[in-house]
Amino acid sequence: MPPKPKITREMVVDAAFEVARQTGSENINARTVSKQLNCSTQPVMYHFATIEALKKAAYEKADNYHTQYLMHIPKTQKDVLSGIGLNYIRFAVEEPNLFRFLFQSGFIAENTILAMIGSPELVPVISAVQEETKLNISQTKEIFMILAMFVHGYASITANNALTYDEKLISTYLKRVYTGAVLAIQEVR
Repeated sequence: MPPKPKITREMVVDAAFEVARQTGSENINARTVSKQLNCSTQPVMYHFATIEALKKAAYEKADNYHTQYLMHIPKTQKDVLSGIGLNYIRFAVEEPNLFRFLFQSGFIAENTILAMIGSPELVPVISAVQEETKLNISQTKEIFMILAMFVHGYASITANNALTYDEKLISTYLKRVYTGAVLAIQEVR
């Protein structure tokens, strides 16, 4: 009799990520994850002593997925920050369960926007914006914060089915916010 396939920690995290993606993070538990893996609950509990630990691991995977999603900017996009902003809102439309998991579930590690902007996960985003704007890191973070407030508000409303996604309209207002933020920062120089 051949040995049963071994369920790895990574497989369990991947399955929890899929549960969050398909039905919401509130549905991550030993039964739903084991069902996704087509196994008993034993391998899930072997790798994770608590469901909370499993949810944190799934959150990290979702966060990495989100960062990669944000950074995939079409070459036709004129500015990086607007591209990232559109991707952020588009993510909320295409992946509403993951968006809610990342930003509305209480799992986010930072509890202020300033802490979020200083997080290691945001380094690639801030670096891309700084390279494009040629501003110093402090100015770049300030522009990012202004745009993040607008983008997150729109994405949150959209992810919760309260607003229809209209990319042309969003793009127009995003450009206005971005241009205004850059001009405001340059005036302070």
